[in-house]
Amino acid sequence: MLKVGIFGVGHLGKFHIENWLKIKEAALVGFYDPNDANAAVVAKKYGLQRYTDGDALLDACDAVDIVAPTNLHYDLCEKAIRRSKHVFVEKPLADTMEQAHKIVKLAKEANVKVQVGHVERFNPAYLALKEYKLNPMFIEVHRLAQFNPRGTEVSVILDLMIHDIDIILSIVKSDVRNISASGVAVMTDTPDIANVRIEFNNGCVANLTSSRISMKKMRKMRLFQKDAYIGIDFLEKKTEIIKLKEDSDIDAFTFDIETPSGTRVIAIANPVIPEANAILQELQAFTHAVLNNTNTPVSEVDGLMAMEVAHHILQKIQAANYLVK
Repeated sequence: MLKVGIFGVGHLGKFHIENWLKIKEAALVGFYDPNDANAAVVAKKYGLQRYTDGDALLDACDAVDIVAPTNLHYDLCEKAIRRSKHVFVEKPLADTMEQAHKIVKLAKEANVKVQVGHVERFNPAYLALKEYKLNPMFIEVHRLAQFNPRGTEVSVILDLMIHDIDIILSIVKSDVRNISASGVAVMTDTPDIANVRIEFNNGCVANLTSSRISMKKMRKMRLFQKDAYIGIDFLEKKTEIIKLKEDSDIDAFTFDIETPSGTRVIAIANPVIPEANAILQELQAFTHAVLNNTNTPVSEVDGLMAMEVAHHILQKIQAANYLVK
């Protein structure tokens, strides 16, 4: 049984509590949150013990779930890891690159498990492609959201785009060669909308657009690879595969198309997307990794790599805006 303590029980933290309560291999020992009013509501609703001393909560658990604001991630991770506690921490891994590197170093020295909450890895529309070979040469992403003051302590890059950066880095097995980016601050002091082009050494190119000041929501990724197109709708939980059909391909709707090289068969497949709770699945994966001493599916190194690209993007935007001024 994994004894878990939660740090931060705001909007997202409450979702984490509800899902931890569904995991039979885990037991919530309590939570820490400095907001007295919010803490009182949580303690009453879920019957959980509130700790007013974070160190006492650390001593009472085997692992921590950090759902606090990003600027608190490093201090909480450091305290937990130095006590040999396993850590689940929401994305982004830390507030600065220096802090992220320190967390990776500390986790390695302490030999503890760390998982970063890049929840889109567990989106059923993405998981539907688990057995499909992905080797894209062009990727197009749109992640749009309506404005919400919650989470605006960081830029749209670290708030929204980092989800897609993490997915892309997990798919494209190549180093980044070049990044170009533009972005503007509209409602906050940091970029609220951004457009980015990432070029990889293997020739793959990814174009990403993220906005948190849109009129509608959208979370779509399109992958183009040799003989195939794959569309992923993270919001509507839909996946589409359109490709040249070979004899061994999966069953799909097909039609013929005439090409200069002759008649080709085009197959269109829409994999069945089962109902799934992504937050529950990521917390279950973390629990199983700790209890079975296996690798976490989104490690601290994965979190660091996503942050490195995100901060490189921010540097490009800052440089571009400086030149405009």
